[in-house]
Amino acid sequence: MNQPILQVSDYNIDFWVDGVWYPAAINMNFDVAPGKVLAIVGESGSGKSTTAMGLMNLLASNARISGSVKIKGEEMVGAKQNLLRKFRGKEVAYIFQEPMTALNPVYTIGFQIVETLRNHFEMGPKEARQRAIELITMVEIPNPEASFDKYPHQLSGGQRQRAMIAQALACDPGLLVADEPTTALDVTVQAEILDLMRGLRDRLNSAILLITHDMGVVADLADDILVMKDGNTVEYGTADQIFNRPQHPYTQQLLASVPKLGSVAVRELSAEHKAAAPVLRLENVAIEYPKMGRVPAFRAVSNFNLEIFPGEIVGLVGESGSGKTTVGRAAIGLLPIVEGKLEVVGRDISKPTARELRDIRKHTGIVFQDPASSLNPRLPIGESIGEPIFLAGEAKGDELNRRVEDLLDSVELPRSYRNRYPHELSGGQRQRVGIARALALTPDLLIADEPTSALDVSVQARFLELLQELQEQLKFACLFVTHDLAVVDILSHRIAVMQQGRLVEVGPRDAILKNPQDPYTQRLIGAVPVPDPAEQARRREARLAMR
Repeated sequence: MNQPILQVSDYNIDFWVDGVWYPAAINMNFDVAPGKVLAIVGESGSGKSTTAMGLMNLLASNARISGSVKIKGEEMVGAKQNLLRKFRGKEVAYIFQEPMTALNPVYTIGFQIVETLRNHFEMGPKEARQRAIELITMVEIPNPEASFDKYPHQLSGGQRQRAMIAQALACDPGLLVADEPTTALDVTVQAEILDLMRGLRDRLNSAILLITHDMGVVADLADDILVMKDGNTVEYGTADQIFNRPQHPYTQQLLASVPKLGSVAVRELSAEHKAAAPVLRLENVAIEYPKMGRVPAFRAVSNFNLEIFPGEIVGLVGESGSGKTTVGRAAIGLLPIVEGKLEVVGRDISKPTARELRDIRKHTGIVFQDPASSLNPRLPIGESIGEPIFLAGEAKGDELNRRVEDLLDSVELPRSYRNRYPHELSGGQRQRVGIARALALTPDLLIADEPTSALDVSVQARFLELLQELQEQLKFACLFVTHDLAVVDILSHRIAVMQQGRLVEVGPRDAILKNPQDPYTQRLIGAVPVPDPAEQARRREARLAMR
């Protein structure tokens, strides 16, 4: 029983690019025993996912793998395809980072689970369907019989992740490889997914290899931790050793970058700003998505009231589907309101004309969640940043070039990057371009929609510092939409909490985080993972007791 399910020794991965071998994983040694969780942590580009994908030879054809990878005593490096096919799915299952791209969009989730079962076991269609429904029930997707026939796009993000877990567990694998399984999930959904993975590990005695940059998730789930940087193992030990007695400077820096609730001094808004007229005012606002074909109109937000003053950052938090992004988009005229009153920079845009919207957008900016999809891939980033200035008629020629360079300076990107395309930048660099573009016209109001959800902790820490510095310098008002309460704690003066399209609580940052009144806010704060294994265990017990 104590024999490791996964044994990795002298493991190397290199990629052949333009006539040169580039190392991605260097001389790695680790193992995972049954019922244990090993977390591999590190920044983007450190080699975490590459290490995991190489275990079952799932890398591109220009990859070279050497060393030894043994699963249940069988050597995988250099193994024949029929042995790899036998092990993939049955002995080793993967939960991928983004279920929407990993699940086939043209097949129902039930069909995809049935396909996995029938590939590895001699099973008839009825028996496979019954087993698939059992798995869907086990991962707690609502209404399993109906969900069997749903397509991936008909499920929420958390439900899609559960569907992928059901598929991964279909064959009771000995090793589960979970690659960033909770990256874009709300804290409450994330807590449920982690509870689910913990329960399945205990029930099946499976080994889990967890790939993540979220140290709270690591504290919640991991027994052992391996820290990677630039393809190298910089530290390897138990969760207690790594969190409480880290030896390597990089590990210490990584842990220091993790935002922690209650670790930041209270941010007060000056009396001058409190006395000024609000930059954004929503009074009894309702927002609907119109009827489309047989799909009836859907009211996403009801009776919403909020004011944001000059120089103030208000954090808007809540679960997926609560209406946060809808409010943010409506606030700058990207979505119409059907009831109530909406004022931006003192102008009523409840029922705006096209000209009024054009004028308002000179005073507002938005930073989107995914900068890769919000930036034009055909334009160099200098043109993307300068485009709002040019279209507003504020500058052209040498003056435009100077302003683009000043904006690149302000977000700490080299001026030479102006000729690079979005795909040539990292996620953190693209997000800085998004900020530069949003601030191009020095707006009075900035909407930041989940801008840190996919960033590593160290990149996120610098990004948040930069946003604070720019906000203190330019004094814009900001609505910061997020599900990460630790980020809100760092940035916000006030916090507004949404649930199912309604505002359930709003108040000063400390009042909401330290003394929440609404049961939903209490549950939200109780679900936040903290980078401390002992504290996380206590919080988990308290959360389970509240159910």
